[in-house]
Amino acid sequence: MISIRKATFDDIRIIQQIAHTTWYPTFEDILAEEQIQYMLEMMYSRESLNEQIEIKKHNFYLAEENNIALGFISVEFNYQEKSIAKIHKIYLLPSAQGKGIGKLLMQKAEEIAREQKLEKLSLNVNRFNKALNFYENLGYQTVKSEDIDIGNGYLMEDFVLEKSIIY
Repeated sequence: MISIRKATFDDIRIIQQIAHTTWYPTFEDILAEEQIQYMLEMMYSRESLNEQIEIKKHNFYLAEENNIALGFISVEFNYQEKSIAKIHKIYLLPSAQGKGIGKLLMQKAEEIAREQKLEKLSLNVNRFNKALNFYENLGYQTVKSEDIDIGNGYLMEDFVLEKSIIY
């Protein structure tokens, strides 16, 4: 049985391991290896994750089976002081994909957003990421595309997707 729990600072190493295991199969056909390495360091160093949790108030949740972490989601509630739950990250180990675990993590984010009476969920996805269909099947709609300069000459070329929360 899959359980979902809020991650703590003690789980940073687990989040890093999942990210490093997942990013290469997810992005190797989309991004150069140098960009993957740059982004992993930028987003998943201990310092970056500490800042995301402590200062930016990102909430990480781990999906586990038999106390083994299979994936995580990161959500910021009241994003930019608006009635939005911003999903910053969701990654599952390749061996855990296609088993409904991603859907459970997305439902967890929506459940908490609903408890907080937020109006919508939002996320960015690389325009060439195969996961786009996953989000669309969950009711997310593309509202715009954006290119985000992340430094070192790299861009994140994303679609912004949103889903209204129905009460």
